[in-house]
Amino acid sequence: MKDYEHVIRYANGEILPRKALSLKQRRILAFLRQFREEKDYPPTIRDIVRGCGISSTSVVDYNLNVLEREGYIRRDREVSRGIEVLDRERSRVVRVPLIGCIAAGEPMPVPTSDTWELEPLETIEVSSDLTRDRDWVYALRVKGTSMIDALISDGDIVIMQQANTAGDGDMVAAWLKNEGEITLKKLYREADRVRLQPANSQMKPIFTEAGNVEVQGRVVGVIRHIQ
Repeated sequence: MKDYEHVIRYANGEILPRKALSLKQRRILAFLRQFREEKDYPPTIRDIVRGCGISSTSVVDYNLNVLEREGYIRRDREVSRGIEVLDRERSRVVRVPLIGCIAAGEPMPVPTSDTWELEPLETIEVSSDLTRDRDWVYALRVKGTSMIDALISDGDIVIMQQANTAGDGDMVAAWLKNEGEITLKKLYREADRVRLQPANSQMKPIFTEAGNVEVQGRVVGVIRHIQ
């Protein structure tokens, strides 16, 4: 557990480095709280643009994604006012099995899909805000930099929910059957093939037949590795 102590404490909210959020992100978070207190309902993205003096909705969306990944808010993208500020102090601590590593670069070979059913190497403690009381949640340590534009770096830990289906754009653990390899990518279906898209402009996507891909989990949270 020692190697993960700083990560676990950060995920639980016990340590919150000032550098964790930018000035813009702190301003958005403060606006969300104030708006909710005054109106008794959450703001829209355009409310945030006006209230925080931000140039565009895409900039707001990017920073909301950061706040969500860091556990400050919860979003329902199907609802225009679907932003909930989380009370980090009230969150429970839950234990999640860390079952191994996953490549965020070139696919990493693993023996078989039974890898996911092995006894965990260890468990980590995270905030219940991160797991949202989902069932079949596990953790994987990231190896590589293909997802850095999605704020997932080498050494981070992704919280996964076991699943065998995913929507376009979901970040998944994708098992490539013919290659016997697994990789962390965003999944897109294109006719009779699948595109596994990295979030790194320096890397190319992986194209393969749809029948060659088996989804083994969806990313539901990220624990940042803080050095």
